[in-house]
Parts: sequence; C-alpha cells; structure tokens
Amino acid sequence: MKKYLLAGSVLAAVLFAGKDSIGQTGGLYKNTLKVGVSGGVAVPNNNVGGTVGLDLNYQYLVTNHFGVGVASGYQHYFGKENKLGSTTIDNNSAGVIPVAALLRYYPKAAGIYAGADLGYGFVVGDDRVAEGINVSRPDGGFYIRPQVGYHNRNWNFFVHYSKLFTPSDHNITLNNEVQKYNLGNIGVGVQYNIGLGYK
Repeated sequence: MKKYLLAGSVLAAVLFAGKDSIGQTGGLYKNTLKVGVSGGVAVPNNNVGGTVGLDLNYQYLVTNHFGVGVASGYQHYFGKENKLGSTTIDNNSAGVIPVAALLRYYPKAAGIYAGADLGYGFVVGDDRVAEGINVSRPDGGFYIRPQVGYHNRNWNFFVHYSKLFTPSDHNITLNNEVQKYNLGNIGVGVQYNIGLGYK
C-alpha cells in the first residue's frame, strides 16, 4: 500500500505544481511529451548485466529555464550468471517501471541541461532473484535518475545514472559470500520532444 501512496503523491504534487504555475512564466511555456530510448551497463553487475529501456515523460515548462513533470517508461535488466565460491548462480532478468517526478533545468533554449527523476520504481519479472534459489525479487523501491545532456527544441541527448534502492533481504548468501541485489545502471539515451501546447 505504501508504494501506491508514494506513486500517487508524486503524481499529485507534479500536477498541482504545474497548475499553480500556469501563466507565471513571463513568456512562452510548453507542455511536452518526451518519447525515447536508452541503454547502459549495470553498476555493480552482480546479478544483471546490460540494460535497455523506453522512456515516456511529460514535462510542463514552469519558466523558460525550469521544467517539472512525470517520468515513466520501462527499463529491462538482463540477468547474468554469477559465481559465489564454487556455485554458479543463474540470475533472472527483471524490469523496472518508474513513476517519478521529473525536474529539469535549462540554462539556454538550446545547449547543456541537467535534471533528475525521483519517485518509486515497480519491479516486474520472475518472482525469484535466481533460478533454483528461494530468494524473492523485490516488488519495488525508491527510484532516482540524475542526468545531464544536450537539448534543443526537438531532441534531448543525455547520459544518466539510474538506481532502484531495495532491501537487503533480496540478497543471496552462499558459501560465505553475498550477492547483493542490484537494479542500477550508467547509460546514455535520446528523447524526441512532442510539443502539446504553447502560451
């Protein structure tokens, strides 16, 4: 229940902030749908390796330099084998569906920008962390995705770090060694901006 309340709170806060800011920019504002793809490598890469994802974001430009919105999409993490002592673990793949607040800062109309997504990530996939091992995967956790990149009116190109924070009870312990469960990556992405309205 807590995770659904957190996700709902993120959405409500973003929508409320956007509503109160309409007409206060002193110039143009834009509602934008951002659709894109990303890819990266897991850090650390204990239980997963590479990752690919789809991004679906909504942004409301509060001022000419600051945007807020909602970030979602799907990030797929490919499971990999890992050795704990003499035992090889066959880790399952997993996916993350974020529901997050989007925050962006644009110093200029085109050029470098920075921002972050903060919220909750829902984990989907196999119920177990690894094949044949009775350790369940998490249902979700606190999600962050700071990024920096280049933008213009139509495109965003960026590098990012994504991380889902999960409890330690999803770790696997064998042969006096521990595999920590990780859903985090460093990657690159591109998004196309679809303008929904101006004022």
